[in-house]
Amino acid sequence: MNLPLETERLILLDFVESDWPAVHQYASDREVVRYLTFGPNCEEDTKKFLQREIALQGEEPRRYFALAVTVKAQNQLIGICRISVKDIDNKTGSIGYCFTKQFWGNGYATEAVKAILSFGFQELGLHRIFATFHSENIASAQVMQKIGMQQEGYLQEHHFKGELRDSWLYAILEHEWKNLDFRRCWKG
Repeated sequence: MNLPLETERLILLDFVESDWPAVHQYASDREVVRYLTFGPNCEEDTKKFLQREIALQGEEPRRYFALAVTVKAQNQLIGICRISVKDIDNKTGSIGYCFTKQFWGNGYATEAVKAILSFGFQELGLHRIFATFHSENIASAQVMQKIGMQQEGYLQEHHFKGELRDSWLYAILEHEWKNLDFRRCWKG
């Protein structure tokens, strides 16, 4: 696979164990994880998460890519962007992301997710990529729309931290992605 991924401002690369303090900064923040299916983490949770992610890097064939998002200018890890192959036969994958609060509102999520979509279609050969997110997470809906994903559904009483909450389902197909101007901006 062609890793790391590079955009104008970001590098997306495999996690290493020494990343845990930066990961813990966002994973332990109650506001950051309020719409996510994990957290807030204690230090042990974050270390176990990283160990699991690093172990998955060695799978053959590799189907799960949780990548550390780093700002080039500061060489600072600011979040995670992941893609996983959910169905090999139907060439379907899912994406997700999370960023340290101080970096919200700068377009980093949109930039990182554009790169991960390109990776999914070009490197993994996917046909369809989807994402689900908490129905109150307006910021994620905006990112999905900016990257060309379409709302496909509303999942009632979808799982969320041990309770049933509603979620949005967004997706994009390879031929839709090919027609987007932004895909030419990825430096992969």
